[in-house]
Amino acid sequence: MAATQFLDTAQGRRLAYHKTEGDGPCIVFLGGLKSDMEGTKAVHLEAWAQAQGRAFLRFDYSGHGESLGRFEEGCIGDWHEDVLAALDALTDGPLVVVGSSMGGWQALLLARARPERIAGMVTIAAAPDFTEDGWWAGFDAVQRETLEREGQVELPSDYMEPYIVTRRMIEDGRKRLVLREPLRLPFPVRCLQGTADTAVSTQTALRLLEHAECGDMRLLLVKDADHRFSDGPCLGLIEQAVLDVLG
Repeated sequence: MAATQFLDTAQGRRLAYHKTEGDGPCIVFLGGLKSDMEGTKAVHLEAWAQAQGRAFLRFDYSGHGESLGRFEEGCIGDWHEDVLAALDALTDGPLVVVGSSMGGWQALLLARARPERIAGMVTIAAAPDFTEDGWWAGFDAVQRETLEREGQVELPSDYMEPYIVTRRMIEDGRKRLVLREPLRLPFPVRCLQGTADTAVSTQTALRLLEHAECGDMRLLLVKDADHRFSDGPCLGLIEQAVLDVLG
């Protein structure tokens, strides 16, 4: 496997990445919260792209994986800046963006910032606005008081160690919401969602489908698939969705 490379951004962050040269549009994988570019979906999709001679980019947000920084100090806006920095510096021309979980939110933020760059989008258990509609909405009075008093609160996760949710994460997330105002997606979009996902509900997927302004958007619900969406059949569905938006 090729050695990890690093990009220094204008915000003073150092991002780890792997880039494969090949035919465009370049396929870019945006990972989930606390995930990294060595995850099953990212590595599988890279190998698939390489076998087809397609350009591919995977990278770690700051505070994730091999990139520098502490996760607890980051927020949605910081990772949005990381996405823009990586794509502006490391890619040219059209992109097919594949966003998983929080990476789905990042993909939608990218669509606002660089719509002219995107040739197609695939989301996997996309989690737009989860800091507000998932975390904040689900906090009880004690958790909200703890967040205000101590600046952070700990939440359990079904998939990894507990999350440390900071007040900055909540407050910054409110500036990045995408389901409250028009969301134009002027390119093909394919959304994949497992019905056994305990982190992102099918209602979130349906809300995104109904809210977005898109002339070619489809949602595929996969019975009994969980949030990881990384077994053999699910990986095959991701490949097919990428091919679909490539046309």
